[in-house]
Amino acid sequence: MTMKGFRGTYTVMITPFTETGELDLPALRRFVDWQIAEGIHGLIPLGSTGEFLSLSDEEHVAVAETVIRQAAGRVPVLVGTGAEDTREAVRLSRRAERLGADGVMIIPPFYSTPTEDELYHHYKTIGDAIGIPIMVYNNPATANVDLTPPIVARLSTIANCAYIKESTLEVTRVRDIIRLCGDRMTVFGGILGFESFVEGAEGWVAVASNLAPGPLARLFTLVADGEKIREARSLYLRYLPLIEFVGGQYYVAGTKALLRHMGCPVGAPRPPRLPLPAPRDAMARDIVRALGLAFHQAA
Repeated sequence: MTMKGFRGTYTVMITPFTETGELDLPALRRFVDWQIAEGIHGLIPLGSTGEFLSLSDEEHVAVAETVIRQAAGRVPVLVGTGAEDTREAVRLSRRAERLGADGVMIIPPFYSTPTEDELYHHYKTIGDAIGIPIMVYNNPATANVDLTPPIVARLSTIANCAYIKESTLEVTRVRDIIRLCGDRMTVFGGILGFESFVEGAEGWVAVASNLAPGPLARLFTLVADGEKIREARSLYLRYLPLIEFVGGQYYVAGTKALLRHMGCPVGAPRPPRLPLPAPRDAMARDIVRALGLAFHQAA
């Protein structure tokens, strides 16, 4: 996998639990196979949707190892290795590389509100410690720091900081990062997939593709490879209720509820997250019915 080998719709994966709240690795393997069979372009375990902060270190290893082994090179796997401590982020990233990850996705330290120099030092230290690509993750709502396009341009001078997941509602960020970084940084949308593709993004790290991997992978190819904007917009609007449903505070609980209604039970989220309130769970059921969503065991 080269530094510029990642493009398309990548699912930031849920982490399945049993009914008693334990890690469910057989369900995770089935989920990986289904995602790939449906046509997803890449997988990202241990992101926010995967409840990475609610897992033990042993569970982190188990999830990363299971996804990498089950994917077996069929699609790229980027492992979330964000941490508040730079030394810990280095440790997690080195381990992901040893396990066979194709890359790592790293959110900035999410409590210390680092300065630009501190951000550069953080990512440079990690980059120097590993030989696989880093996807920088900009999510100001959760990281308490905003990786603006000028900061991203500076980070792009780090050899393997080659990708960014841009998760703001300012779609012009995609344009500005491309303009400032050139081919040093490949942009993935984090929230606005269709809009980011139109602005030149080469990918989308999506929550909703946990539920509709095939259509949301097709959304990318229609825009990026086929330049079929009108057809893509029609597809996007069809799935917009699903995208919006998992786009707010209930992104984990909502995704898990939708999967349950699709015939893919993956347990409840771990506290402090709670299962969906009954009225919203009914909305999830209605979305599944309206879109005809279903989980089919891969052959």
